[in-house]
Amino acid sequence: MILVSGSGIAYDNGILEKKAHLAKAKHLFILSGQSNMARLVPEESFTPAVKAAFGKKRVIVVKDAQGGQPIRRWYKGWKPKEGNDPVANGDLYDQLMTKVKTAIIGQKIKTVTFVWMQGERDAREEHGEVYAASLRGLLDQLKKDLDYSDINFVIGRLSDFDMDNERYPHWTMIRDSQVELAENHADFDWVNCDDLNDGLNAKGQAIKNDLHMTPAGYITLGQRFAEKAIQLIRR
Repeated sequence: MILVSGSGIAYDNGILEKKAHLAKAKHLFILSGQSNMARLVPEESFTPAVKAAFGKKRVIVVKDAQGGQPIRRWYKGWKPKEGNDPVANGDLYDQLMTKVKTAIIGQKIKTVTFVWMQGERDAREEHGEVYAASLRGLLDQLKKDLDYSDINFVIGRLSDFDMDNERYPHWTMIRDSQVELAENHADFDWVNCDDLNDGLNAKGQAIKNDLHMTPAGYITLGQRFAEKAIQLIRR
């Protein structure tokens, strides 16, 4: 249907309806991973930042994370480099998606951003060689399940905890693969965590290059995740 205003300019009613639809649509942010995501409290820094950028009523934030878990508990198509063991489960992904689908019932979604802080367990179990492909597979899995083809993916790069690969043999391999993937695919980006694990931990103990971050570090991490997510959406 074509409408004509007093100025003589013609408008397509369908376009107007589409704009109105998008004006009410919301930005969905999905946060997941293992312990360093589990310890992040979105309400302290991430959620306020994205609400400030897009509006308090236009943001949905869903987080589900569990410490010490490998990516195969999210990515159902995961396979080791050789052999058939261990096997993928995907139970944590299903748990996460139950939360997501509950949160978006009746909502119009404009953008979807997935924020990921994980890789420690895979580095320890020496599955670094299949990690980048697993992240791509996880993104494709999300696109299919949400029926949404344009999903942004923000990665928290592994910190400088074990740069000599002494305790976690594939630590630097996974770090490097996270950066390489993010810098070579437009739908990915990454944040630096190297300065977030120094200082005083939650018990007031001094830490340096720790596996986990300080309370202040988690607040900064949430801010960095938000900044990257906002950049990807606006880009």
